[in-house]
Amino acid sequence: MQANQPSERVRAVRSRLGAILGGSAGNLIEWYDWFAYAAFSLYFAKTFFPKGDQTAQLLQTAAIFAVGFLARPVGAWILGLYADRKGRRAGLTVSVAMMCLGSLMVALMPGYGRIGVVAPIGLTVARLVQGLSIGGEYGASATYMSEMAGQARRGFWSSFQFVTIIAGQVAALGVLIVLQRWLTPAQLDAFGWRIPFVIGAMLAVVVFWIQTGLEETGAFRLQTPGDAARSGLWRLVSGHTKETAMIFTFTAGGSLAFYCFTTYMQKFLTNTAHFSRGAATEINAVSLIIFLAIQPLFGWLSDKVGRRAMLMAGFGLGALTTWPLMSAIGAARDAGAALALVCAALVILTGYTSVNAVVKAELFPTGLRALGVALPYAAANAVFGGTAEYIALSFKQAGHESGIYVYVSLVLAIACVVAMRMRDTQKASLLKED
Repeated sequence: MQANQPSERVRAVRSRLGAILGGSAGNLIEWYDWFAYAAFSLYFAKTFFPKGDQTAQLLQTAAIFAVGFLARPVGAWILGLYADRKGRRAGLTVSVAMMCLGSLMVALMPGYGRIGVVAPIGLTVARLVQGLSIGGEYGASATYMSEMAGQARRGFWSSFQFVTIIAGQVAALGVLIVLQRWLTPAQLDAFGWRIPFVIGAMLAVVVFWIQTGLEETGAFRLQTPGDAARSGLWRLVSGHTKETAMIFTFTAGGSLAFYCFTTYMQKFLTNTAHFSRGAATEINAVSLIIFLAIQPLFGWLSDKVGRRAMLMAGFGLGALTTWPLMSAIGAARDAGAALALVCAALVILTGYTSVNAVVKAELFPTGLRALGVALPYAAANAVFGGTAEYIALSFKQAGHESGIYVYVSLVLAIACVVAMRMRDTQKASLLKED
């Protein structure tokens, strides 16, 4: 028996790693498709909205970006219920199929010059389909990876859920950088912006095939049929009101800061700091790669010090530093200095992002976990994350750009207060399965 133990441990680690990678593959592609819209909006804004200056065009594309977020709570509700009743694997495959459809719609949509007002309407419908998809994907993937992670290293392994979110954004920016070097700005404006959406749709088909072969989590398999049948909106809001409110608040602060320092940052660097579009994209991409790389380290740290301490540090320091960091980035004229400042903001934010999946999964019982993780997260993203860029650009257009600094700081401060009053989910977790 002693001789077999090391090989059994190796097999267990390989099995867990395979499940984590398989579960995260769809997450990566989904978020690549989602962020491709934000990354390439600098180029396709005039295709769908030919009138007005650059800020006005970006405002209109940002409005549709926000509309996509409104569909996320609906997707979280429908696919969260589905994942709780039919399995985490089933929820993952349905969501990635929907994202494939939405990406194809964007890739093939004619511009305003050919079909008039139908073009922006069609773009909105495509984003609604993607919103439904991504709303369900988050809950299914966060639940799947947290349940497969194992108790001893749950913070470390589940942090890869956010790694794939960032990796999707990095991939979208990477495609943008390649196309910026291969195509002229006129070619990118004319047709080049469609290429990333075709790539995303093709990759989604591959991931769909991979995920059909994933192993279902032990937590889902071992629950009784009655537990799964009891998953529902009323049970969530009536029986877990406090937990739902906590997730909403944490997501409000974390997603607002995330979209401010990632998707909006690309526009901020061009519109306010006056970097070229190419330089802004490269600064954004490098900062995201660093952000991606430190997630597992902070996830591992949460296994040592607890989830509550990580949340308090991320939200508290974020509230104190957002104004000075954004002001310094706006005044930066050197790409290296701007990169260092953006990275400083993202390192602070990692206190939230590295534990965001596991801390939410640990708050709910198995039969309600996918819905409980997904719905308040999606709702907060719709209200705060999806509107971040639009609000920031509105402040910019009104001549009061510092308003976004105050807004982000205030929401982070509220999230910090809630984190201070919570129990550490690492010690009081409802996710007991190993």
